[in-house]
Amino acid sequence: MEDLICIICLTISLILLNIKSSAACGPAEYSIGTECCPRCSPGNRVNKHCTEFTSTFCAPCIDSTYLDEPNSLTACTPCTHCDPVFGLMVKHPCRPSSDTVCEPLEGFYCTDPTKDGCNAAQRHSSCEPGQYIRQKGTPSTDTVCVDCTGDTYSDGSFTSCQPHTQ
Repeated sequence: MEDLICIICLTISLILLNIKSSAACGPAEYSIGTECCPRCSPGNRVNKHCTEFTSTFCAPCIDSTYLDEPNSLTACTPCTHCDPVFGLMVKHPCRPSSDTVCEPLEGFYCTDPTKDGCNAAQRHSSCEPGQYIRQKGTPSTDTVCVDCTGDTYSDGSFTSCQPHTQ
Protein backbone atom coordinates (compact mmCIF):
# COMPACT_ATOMS: atom_id res chain seq x y z
CA MET A 1 0.00 0.00 0.00
CA GLU A 2 2.84 2.40 0.84
CA ASP A 3 4.43 1.62 -2.54
CA LEU A 4 1.16 2.51 -4.31
CA ILE A 5 0.92 5.81 -2.40
CA CYS A 6 4.56 6.64 -3.31
CA ILE A 7 3.90 5.85 -6.98
CA ILE A 8 0.77 8.07 -6.95
CA CYS A 9 2.72 10.90 -5.23
CA LEU A 10 5.56 10.58 -7.74
CA THR A 11 3.11 10.59 -10.66
CA ILE A 12 1.36 13.72 -9.34
CA SER A 13 4.74 15.43 -8.83
CA LEU A 14 5.78 14.63 -12.40
CA ILE A 15 2.45 15.89 -13.78
CA LEU A 16 2.78 19.16 -11.82
CA LEU A 17 6.39 19.55 -12.97
CA ASN A 18 5.34 18.95 -16.59
CA ILE A 19 2.50 21.48 -16.27
CA LYS A 20 4.94 24.07 -14.86
CA SER A 21 7.51 23.52 -17.62
CA SER A 22 4.94 23.62 -20.41
CA ALA A 23 3.09 26.67 -19.07
CA ALA A 24 3.42 29.83 -21.16
CA CYS A 25 5.62 32.55 -19.78
CA GLY A 26 4.07 35.77 -18.55
CA PRO A 27 4.09 39.02 -20.59
CA ALA A 28 7.20 40.29 -18.74
CA GLU A 29 9.05 37.03 -19.38
CA TYR A 30 10.50 35.05 -22.28
CA SER A 31 11.13 31.34 -22.65
CA ILE A 32 14.61 29.87 -22.84
CA GLY A 33 14.68 26.08 -22.61
CA THR A 34 12.33 25.20 -19.75
CA GLU A 35 12.85 28.54 -17.96
CA CYS A 36 10.73 31.67 -18.05
CA CYS A 37 13.27 34.50 -17.79
CA PRO A 38 12.50 38.15 -16.95
CA ARG A 39 12.74 40.45 -19.98
CA CYS A 40 15.23 43.33 -19.93
CA SER A 41 13.80 46.84 -19.62
CA PRO A 42 13.91 49.31 -22.54
CA GLY A 43 17.45 50.56 -23.11
CA ASN A 44 18.94 47.22 -22.04
CA ARG A 45 19.70 43.93 -23.78
CA VAL A 46 20.13 40.38 -22.51
CA ASN A 47 23.78 39.80 -21.65
CA LYS A 48 23.13 36.37 -20.08
CA HIS A 49 19.90 34.34 -20.03
CA CYS A 50 18.49 33.27 -16.70
CA THR A 51 18.99 29.78 -15.30
CA GLU A 52 17.16 27.80 -12.67
CA PHE A 53 19.30 29.60 -10.07
CA THR A 54 19.97 33.07 -11.56
CA SER A 55 17.94 35.87 -13.08
CA THR A 56 18.48 37.38 -16.52
CA PHE A 57 21.58 39.58 -16.64
CA CYS A 58 20.92 42.75 -18.65
CA ALA A 59 23.42 45.24 -20.07
CA PRO A 60 22.74 48.78 -21.35
CA CYS A 61 22.67 49.63 -25.04
CA ILE A 62 25.76 51.66 -25.98
CA ASP A 63 27.52 53.14 -29.03
CA SER A 64 24.51 54.61 -30.88
CA THR A 65 22.21 51.63 -30.31
CA TYR A 66 18.82 51.32 -28.62
CA LEU A 67 15.96 49.00 -27.61
CA ASP A 68 12.63 50.71 -27.05
CA GLU A 69 10.56 47.86 -25.54
CA PRO A 70 11.00 45.25 -22.80
CA ASN A 71 12.89 42.53 -24.62
CA SER A 72 14.72 39.21 -24.76
CA LEU A 73 17.17 40.34 -27.44
CA THR A 74 20.91 39.85 -27.13
CA ALA A 75 21.76 42.79 -29.42
CA CYS A 76 20.62 46.40 -29.50
CA THR A 77 19.40 48.04 -32.72
CA PRO A 78 21.59 50.66 -34.45
CA CYS A 79 20.20 54.19 -34.21
CA THR A 80 18.74 55.87 -37.29
CA HIS A 81 20.98 58.47 -38.96
CA CYS A 82 19.26 61.68 -40.11
CA ASP A 83 21.19 62.33 -43.32
CA PRO A 84 21.21 65.95 -44.57
CA VAL A 85 21.81 64.60 -48.11
CA PHE A 86 18.24 63.27 -47.88
CA GLY A 87 16.89 66.53 -46.44
CA LEU A 88 16.81 65.37 -42.82
CA MET A 89 18.05 66.65 -39.47
CA VAL A 90 17.74 65.40 -35.88
CA LYS A 91 14.53 66.31 -34.06
CA HIS A 92 15.22 64.06 -31.02
CA PRO A 93 18.60 62.32 -30.58
CA CYS A 94 18.95 58.58 -30.09
CA ARG A 95 18.95 57.37 -26.49
CA PRO A 96 19.44 53.80 -25.18
CA SER A 97 15.63 53.42 -24.90
CA SER A 98 14.53 55.31 -28.05
CA ASP A 99 15.62 55.72 -31.66
CA THR A 100 16.58 59.00 -33.30
CA VAL A 101 13.62 61.02 -34.60
CA CYS A 102 14.32 62.91 -37.84
CA GLU A 103 12.57 65.95 -39.32
CA PRO A 104 12.93 67.83 -42.62
CA LEU A 105 15.59 70.51 -43.02
CA GLU A 106 14.44 74.09 -43.60
CA GLY A 107 13.17 74.32 -47.19
CA PHE A 108 12.21 70.62 -47.32
CA TYR A 109 8.98 68.67 -46.69
CA CYS A 110 8.48 65.12 -45.44
CA THR A 111 7.66 62.53 -48.11
CA ASP A 112 7.76 59.50 -45.77
CA PRO A 113 6.22 60.43 -42.40
CA THR A 114 6.44 58.24 -39.30
CA LYS A 115 4.49 58.35 -36.05
CA ASP A 116 6.87 60.91 -34.52
CA GLY A 117 9.05 62.14 -37.38
CA CYS A 118 10.16 61.58 -40.94
CA ASN A 119 12.14 58.95 -42.89
CA ALA A 120 12.65 60.93 -46.12
CA ALA A 121 12.25 64.53 -47.28
CA GLN A 122 12.35 66.47 -50.53
CA ARG A 123 13.17 70.10 -51.32
CA HIS A 124 10.12 72.37 -51.73
CA SER A 125 9.14 73.04 -55.33
CA SER A 126 10.00 76.45 -56.80
CA CYS A 127 7.36 78.28 -58.79
CA GLU A 128 8.29 79.15 -62.36
CA PRO A 129 7.93 82.60 -63.95
CA GLY A 130 4.26 82.96 -64.88
CA GLN A 131 3.20 81.17 -61.64
CA TYR A 132 2.48 82.50 -58.15
CA ILE A 133 2.81 80.84 -54.76
CA ARG A 134 -0.70 79.88 -53.66
CA GLN A 135 0.57 78.07 -50.55
CA LYS A 136 4.09 78.23 -49.16
CA GLY A 137 5.65 74.84 -48.37
CA THR A 138 5.66 73.54 -44.78
CA PRO A 139 7.59 70.67 -43.14
CA SER A 140 4.72 68.36 -44.17
CA THR A 141 3.53 69.84 -47.50
CA ASP A 142 5.12 71.00 -50.74
CA THR A 143 4.75 74.52 -52.16
CA VAL A 144 1.61 74.94 -54.29
CA CYS A 145 2.16 76.92 -57.51
CA VAL A 146 -0.64 78.23 -59.75
CA ASP A 147 -0.41 79.72 -63.26
CA CYS A 148 -1.20 83.41 -63.71
CA THR A 149 -4.09 84.15 -66.06
CA GLY A 150 -5.11 87.00 -68.34
CA ASP A 151 -3.02 90.17 -68.24
CA THR A 152 -1.13 89.22 -65.05
CA TYR A 153 2.37 88.04 -64.31
CA SER A 154 4.66 86.72 -61.58
CA ASP A 155 8.37 85.98 -61.50
CA GLY A 156 7.62 82.82 -59.45
CA SER A 157 8.27 84.42 -56.06
CA PHE A 158 5.02 86.43 -55.72
CA THR A 159 2.08 85.30 -53.60
CA SER A 160 -0.34 86.67 -56.21
CA CYS A 161 -0.16 87.61 -59.87
CA GLN A 162 0.37 91.30 -60.66
CA PRO A 163 -1.38 93.18 -63.46
CA HIS A 164 0.74 94.19 -66.44
CA THR A 165 1.33 97.95 -66.67
CA GLN A 166 -0.36 99.73 -69.58
